[in-house]
Amino acid sequence: MLIRTLIASVLGSSLLLGGQASAADLEPLRVANQKSGIKLLLEAAGELEEVPYRIDFSEFPAAAPLGEALNAGAVDIGGLGDAPYVFALGAGAPLKVVEIIKRDGRYTTSILVPKDSPLQTVADLKGQRIVTNRGSIGHFLVIKALREAGLKTADVTFVNLLPTDARSALESGAADAWSTWDPYTTIAITQNGARILRDSDDLLTNHFYLAATQTAVEGKRVQLEDFVKRVERAFIWANHNHQAYAEAQARVTGLPVAVHLESVRETNHSRAEITDEVIADLQRVSDIYLEEGVLTRPVDVTQGFDKSFNAARAEQPGQAVAQTQPQ
Repeated sequence: MLIRTLIASVLGSSLLLGGQASAADLEPLRVANQKSGIKLLLEAAGELEEVPYRIDFSEFPAAAPLGEALNAGAVDIGGLGDAPYVFALGAGAPLKVVEIIKRDGRYTTSILVPKDSPLQTVADLKGQRIVTNRGSIGHFLVIKALREAGLKTADVTFVNLLPTDARSALESGAADAWSTWDPYTTIAITQNGARILRDSDDLLTNHFYLAATQTAVEGKRVQLEDFVKRVERAFIWANHNHQAYAEAQARVTGLPVAVHLESVRETNHSRAEITDEVIADLQRVSDIYLEEGVLTRPVDVTQGFDKSFNAARAEQPGQAVAQTQPQ
């Protein structure tokens, strides 16, 4: 099996996509998935059809345990935001970003407050309780927003909960604000009337990273190159197939189609190349977390990217790079 895998790696993805490699020649690719995540998207876009290797999906409730699974080598690849990826790298395992998708739109990461909340600006958060998951992209948004408003994290009280419990905390009044991401932003806004106090558009990169273990990069290169192309095509598909994507999400979450349709209409996906600028942006995330005491030691993120995957992704149709607008 090892010999066959090495041969496949040398031959490259062109042979794989040309039909000259079969599932019997390639080891399964173990993919970490969050609810309403990669698996759902790939299925809806038809990208799980005729895959010449087996894909084994594992489910995770949030990015933090997903990152732990990557570090433990329990999965080969998974999707993370800026802040969770810094924590995953900080745990010490050799990980590599092999794909970046930029998400722009109303329902990306946001700080939410109840519809009848007296809070109107980030400055009003002083002395308030903010629920989020420690080390999440929601946590990082709060830090950036507070800094912008001239406040410190010591000026607020963090309530650290996973999204499933955080929603209840906001609704019950146990928290004054909630910093979270889609689909939780969509649910809170459309079902509970929550209001966006501060969005992430000019504070975060809104990058979605697909990170793979070094072992997978070395031993499952063919599978990874094919997989990232499928993911990228699926995200571009989502830009133009709002109804179908919303219906697919609703089948998994149990929420009304209208809830997800509102979100997908307001979200646009595009390819982000793995560049020095992108890496520098993530390093700033790491440095801020160190300054805030969230990280206990410096994390050098420069080793956490593999630019060679840019070449494989460049084989995609040109529309994958364009900032296409939702319809």
